Amino acid sequence: MPESQPLHPIIRRLWPTDAAAVEAYFLRLDPETRASRFMGTLGDAAALAYARQALKVEGVVFGGFVDGTLRALGELRPTHMPPAPYILGPEAEAAFAVERGYRRNGLGQALFARIAGAARHRGVRDLRVRCLSRNRPMQGLAARVGADLRMVGGEAEGALHLPRPTPVSLWRESVAEAFDFTLALTAA
Repeated sequence: MPESQPLHPIIRRLWPTDAAAVEAYFLRLDPETRASRFMGTLGDAAALAYARQALKVEGVVFGGFVDGTLRALGELRPTHMPPAPYILGPEAEAAFAVERGYRRNGLGQALFARIAGAARHRGVRDLRVRCLSRNRPMQGLAARVGADLRMVGGEAEGALHLPRPTPVSLWRESVAEAFDFTLALTAA
């Protein structure tokens, strides 16, 4: 797919029924994208092992689907043990990657917005982002969404300070989650 072609992706939460799509996604990532996502080299076996745990550990995982195929994946993970099942705590980390060929067309920005919204509604005040210093696209995206970035060694790190949720934003999040679940069941 040519870069910068407009997409009409579906951004939704991933559920256990999406496990095969998550595994296929991580195995499809080219070595450079995988290294950028994991902050270092990661072979197929390690990527597959990670993929098999991604939907089972604390946090929330979102996917960007283009024509029914998972092309982007973002994770929202607590930085400390969450205080309650639905609450992640005041600080969490976002990590994501978009497959080569599906970049520079809004997919990453849409995924990041969904992660930030989910974080906000799970008690997160500071959403942390980290990337390699050579990962200019991620740095640009983080800056566009308002994250304060600084260079530390070979990494760029920063945080996006999130507003408190409102009754309307909480309602929208619950409707979106119900819709996501319905889409996941339909895809299964």
